[in-house]
Amino acid sequence: MKKIVTLFLFCAAFAFFSCGSTSKIERYDSTTAVKDLSGYWNENDIREVCEVLISGCISSPRVANFNKTNGRKPVAIIGKISNKSSEHIDTAMVAKRFQTAIINSDVIRFVADSEQRLELRAEKADQAENAYETAKSIGNELAADFMLQGTVYSHVDMDGTESVRTYQVDAQLIDIETNEILWQDEKTISKYIKKSAKKL
Repeated sequence: MKKIVTLFLFCAAFAFFSCGSTSKIERYDSTTAVKDLSGYWNENDIREVCEVLISGCISSPRVANFNKTNGRKPVAIIGKISNKSSEHIDTAMVAKRFQTAIINSDVIRFVADSEQRLELRAEKADQAENAYETAKSIGNELAADFMLQGTVYSHVDMDGTESVRTYQVDAQLIDIETNEILWQDEKTISKYIKKSAKKL
């Protein structure tokens, strides 16, 4: 009987603590809903920045002029997206969102980045050795005309329980052959944050 009571109490305690630690989780569409819980850089900021900057980039006169002059769409590649903010920001997410927006625009063609090219070249070398009848040629790569680079900055202005956190993202489209900056723009996002005063 004592063992049964002990077992019952253990199960009751386990159920109590399990219920107490349950978190509420709900899904939401990040493309239409905006949730900013902390005021720090988030997915909504990435989307907003990339939409504005890439829209300006692909509609720039020099991109259109390249098409007219050369009779083809320019080819681009993503370069380094630097983080010069005061917090950790995964700039790879920014780079991928830039790349997706450019590819989907169908205005600029895109080639694989340096890491992807190394893997592709290794695959071609393997094909040349083991599948030479259908191997893809190493010398047929498409060279990029432009490189897109960018930088993320941040600044915090704070006074007591109030603060304004500002993020600025700069982007440049550079001619790889001449190093000429063909297009440049920036997008700024500012967030007002008011924290509740601590109760004594």
